[in-house]
Amino acid sequence: MARTKDPAVRTLLIERAGQMLRTRAPITLRSLVAGTGVSTMAVYTYFGGMDGVWKALRQEGFTRLAAGLATVAPSADPVRDLAALGAAYLRNALDNPDLYRVMFDATFDLEDSEAADETLRYLVRAAERARDAGRFHSGADPLELATQSWTIGHGLASLVATGPLPKQALDHGVPLLTALFVSKGDDPDRCGRSVEHGWKLLSGG
Repeated sequence: MARTKDPAVRTLLIERAGQMLRTRAPITLRSLVAGTGVSTMAVYTYFGGMDGVWKALRQEGFTRLAAGLATVAPSADPVRDLAALGAAYLRNALDNPDLYRVMFDATFDLEDSEAADETLRYLVRAAERARDAGRFHSGADPLELATQSWTIGHGLASLVATGPLPKQALDHGVPLLTALFVSKGDDPDRCGRSVEHGWKLLSGG
């Protein structure tokens, strides 16, 4: 009879790999299981080999991102929600900088190819709500706007969470998103207030 897989072992190895990324330790089959109490065979049992470990790390990054985006409950102000989703994106990158690096390493496939698309859909839905509420031009493309918002967030995350700039650079997110949303038709003053409100999520506000 085949043994039932223990999810705790899989989680243990993913967490171990993440810890090794943080300390810049070389990740090999043997170094990954060292000190965990499991054998190298577990890597094959749970991941099919080291390539599977990297796939799982990418997947974990998007899983955590989705969980962070899900904390942004839709409000009566969809522009605020768009900014809050951007802040949640950055919060995830700051909290998980090493997983964040792996998430966008397309050398390895995702276990669930829909993972990245699903996180983008949070932004698309908020952009649709903002357009339908009259905050953006009726011809504004929600997918285009969501992608542009993600580009701003990704740029800041890459420069701060995994790059050379200090956290104070995250403040640039407010004028960048405000300029983007105003270009789509939102009122400048109202937009500024909405974005500032949503961006407070970065500081827990």
